[in-house]
Amino acid sequence: MIRVLLAEDQGMMRGALTLLLGLEDDIEVVAEVGDGAEAVTAALRTRPDVAVLDIEMPGRSGLDVAADLRRDLPACKVLIVTTFGRPGYLRRAMEAGASGFLVKDGPIEDLVDAIRRVLTGAQVVDPALAAAALSVGANPLTVRERDVLTAAADGATVADIALRLHLSESTVRNYLSAAIGKTGARNRIEAVGTARHNGWL
Repeated sequence: MIRVLLAEDQGMMRGALTLLLGLEDDIEVVAEVGDGAEAVTAALRTRPDVAVLDIEMPGRSGLDVAADLRRDLPACKVLIVTTFGRPGYLRRAMEAGASGFLVKDGPIEDLVDAIRRVLTGAQVVDPALAAAALSVGANPLTVRERDVLTAAADGATVADIALRLHLSESTVRNYLSAAIGKTGARNRIEAVGTARHNGWL
């Protein structure tokens, strides 16, 4: 029996997936959670064979949880399932130790097949997303540039960002300028949009 943990913040989606996976003779959902922080706790408690994680969850993202599980529960395979088929997310998921990455608009049979395959050591990636990730390339932004762009996303001023990140205003301006240049944007709003579209934030 394949023991599965399901972490999905949308209750209806989580319930439907649990029900559908439970119809399989060889799959048992041993934990279902709606929060990233709960996912790690539940995984350590139930010791699943495969963790199916959404990327965007409250508490901690699926990417954060994947990295935690690689460190704390290395025998557990991680399969990222997301609405957001962004190339940068795929790269970040693989760097975090995920064995698979699927977009939610596929049929349930794809998820079932992926769960079985990652357990055997295979890597399972949505083909269209894999092609897009290769064409976009690696994330050009440094960690600090990502932090500053993320802080700028809500329209915060340079002074606000500097205060929030404990940086000088001139340092914030330098990071913003670098991020704008690396994303090929005309301003920080475009830079945030490009970085989000590519899954770099």
